[in-house]
Amino acid sequence: MRKDYDFSSAKRAKDVPHLAKLQTEMAGKSRVTMRVDNAVLAVFKARAESSGGNYQTMMNEALKQYALGLTVAEVVRETIREEMRSV
Repeated sequence: MRKDYDFSSAKRAKDVPHLAKLQTEMAGKSRVTMRVDNAVLAVFKARAESSGGNYQTMMNEALKQYALGLTVAEVVRETIREEMRSV
């Protein structure tokens, strides 16, 4: 049985201090606004669409790898190693 709920006067979690704090502590991520070249965004969106993933998750992973100082060659090597182990 489905009930209809009225959320017209609901507050967003960010507008309720306690919920905003919990959301920040539990999420492990921060909301940011940044400008990205259209061509870069198009590449990530196309890859996400073809793999069934999420382009934002892919961009986050690429930024994480960069922050860790990983090169493309190192990422490829590790991916190959992982694939060889699963065979």
